Amino acid sequence: MLDVFVLDRAPILERLGGDEEIFTMMIDMFQQDVDNNCATLIAALASGDPLLLQREAHTLKGLLATFSDDAGAERAFALEQKVKRGELAGLDAEVEILVARLREVAGVLAQA
Repeated sequence: MLDVFVLDRAPILERLGGDEEIFTMMIDMFQQDVDNNCATLIAALASGDPLLLQREAHTLKGLLATFSDDAGAERAFALEQKVKRGELAGLDAEVEILVARLREVAGVLAQA
C-alpha cells in the first residue's frame, strides 16, 4: 500500500507561477474527472487490451504527478511498465490500489 497522501501546495504553486486561480481550476477538474478516471482504468483492465491499460496508467501518472503525489505517480508508472513488459498477471490489485489512491487524492483536494 502507499503512504498517506499529503497535499504540499508550495511546489505545485511554484510550478504554476504562484497562480492560485489555476491551482483551484486544476483541483476542480480533478474532482470532476476522478470517477471517470477510475472507471476508465477499471474498464481498460477488463478490456484485456494492454495498450489501453498502458495508456490509462500513463495518464494517471501525469495526473498524480500534477499534485506532487510522487508515490502515486511511481505506482502508476510501475503499472505502465509492467504492462509494457507484458507482465499482465495480478494487475487487478495494482489497479485497485491506483483507484483507491485517486479517490484518496480527491478527498484531500476537497479539503484544500
